[in-house]
Amino acid sequence: MPEVPPGRAARSVRGAARPRRRIRLDNDQRRAQLLELAKRAFSDRSYDEVSIDDLARVANISKGLLYHYFPTKRDLYVAGLREIADELVEAVLRVAADLPPVDRVRASVDAYLEHIARHSRAFVALMSGGIGSDPEVAAVVEGVRTRLFDKLLSGSALASLVTSDARREIAMRGWIGFVEAASIDWCANPRLAQRDLRDLMTAVLLEVIRLASPPAVTAR
Repeated sequence: MPEVPPGRAARSVRGAARPRRRIRLDNDQRRAQLLELAKRAFSDRSYDEVSIDDLARVANISKGLLYHYFPTKRDLYVAGLREIADELVEAVLRVAADLPPVDRVRASVDAYLEHIARHSRAFVALMSGGIGSDPEVAAVVEGVRTRLFDKLLSGSALASLVTSDARREIAMRGWIGFVEAASIDWCANPRLAQRDLRDLMTAVLLEVIRLASPPAVTAR
């Protein structure tokens, strides 16, 4: 048998080692991996700029396997948005429920802003949408607003104060919109320290509730 020159043998070994070895993950692990990749991709780029081919290549799987978990790019996008939304609400949920009402609002806003500060691009991607007037995307965003409203009031003395009066409830839902818009602006241009923004949001809420409260009945 002819002897193989050493240089050619070395090249053959290197060539054989070049293909990346695919790592087998179970279904939950693979799905979690793809969601994490999608969240990063859709946070950094617009919906149209994200390529399924690129995501499959980064995950080191075939495009067909990616489509097994998420049949369309839209399915992957919506699933990523849902996870971002769940993480945001979960951050607010961790606030102690036994705090006095104003302290609880302040702590909830702090938790909200801390999470946004760590995931600003993902937050803006969630609240801004990315594929026009898609009803499923709109439902995810509206679900965030509703859950934040409910969790902020859950077990709090504010609950009876706000939900007992339609004016106060409408006003507070408007405040949620203010918080959302101010947060998006803060992500793009953080002119205020987080503590200052938290105090501003808390002060606005208290003023909104005060203005929405019916005037006291004056004794005749």
